[in-house]
Amino acid sequence: MVNIPTDLLRTLIAVIDLRSFTRAAQSLGVTQPAVSAQIKRLQALLGADLFDKTAPGVTLTARGETMVNYARRILALNDQMLEATAGGPAARLRIGLTIDYFEGPALRAIAAFLAAHPGLRGQVHAAHSAALLRDLRRGDYDLVLAASDVEQAESAYRRWVEPIAWGAASPAVAEADGPLRLVVVGEGSLSRQLGVAALEEAGIDYEITYVGGSFGGLIQAAAAGIGVVCLARHLLLAGGLQVLESSPRLPKMPDVARGVYLREGADTPKLRELADQIAESVRHALGATTQPGTPLSAVR
Repeated sequence: MVNIPTDLLRTLIAVIDLRSFTRAAQSLGVTQPAVSAQIKRLQALLGADLFDKTAPGVTLTARGETMVNYARRILALNDQMLEATAGGPAARLRIGLTIDYFEGPALRAIAAFLAAHPGLRGQVHAAHSAALLRDLRRGDYDLVLAASDVEQAESAYRRWVEPIAWGAASPAVAEADGPLRLVVVGEGSLSRQLGVAALEEAGIDYEITYVGGSFGGLIQAAAAGIGVVCLARHLLLAGGLQVLESSPRLPKMPDVARGVYLREGADTPKLRELADQIAESVRHALGATTQPGTPLSAVR
């Protein structure tokens, strides 16, 4: 009898949910050829083509639609079995938070939730969004608060859009002669990736003058005048930096989507309750005007 490895099924679901082999590879922390190879292996094991090659984008065949439904059920049962061995479906919640993104409000919401549910145990990890979303799809987290592009955020349970911008101690930092001085954090940072890509696309010469290990250090480096930083606009303002709205050397940045994501198969009432409380803590911190129970609106 043929056995279907669950990692192949998780790859299939990632491709379907993200509607892209490339984004699925980024989410899973592998290369795009590796994702293609896994899908080919899965198709060989199933003896069926899952994707319609004559249709644009990522389009399932009729057999593919059926297989995806089975894949979701199999993964849900697999995860429920693992949870049961840990002492019950909701005995331990594994939560991931984006580094230095409203950690205070989110952590207070988590603490209040756990206090109201003494039968639950919580474990919280802070990491970059790409790693959080990758590990969520691997089943390492039950819930994550993370940033992504707007299209990927459509799979979030709660989502909202925030502007990112350039900031510095003063406009003079961006207007100084020579290459634009840039302060960044690690490679996994979405804001770093977007900022560098925008500069390169605009043909703006730059040099990285600071590489930090945390966003707190990033803000301090920018405040000291070491360079400009690309970050969520509200974080620039909270850090006491000037938002550089009209510098000719700085390209306009796209909005970033953020959301609260739930693990496939873990969409339980209690987890949705926690997701709502985390989202509302962020809504309150941002000063948004949306009502509880609805997706958060764009914050300008």
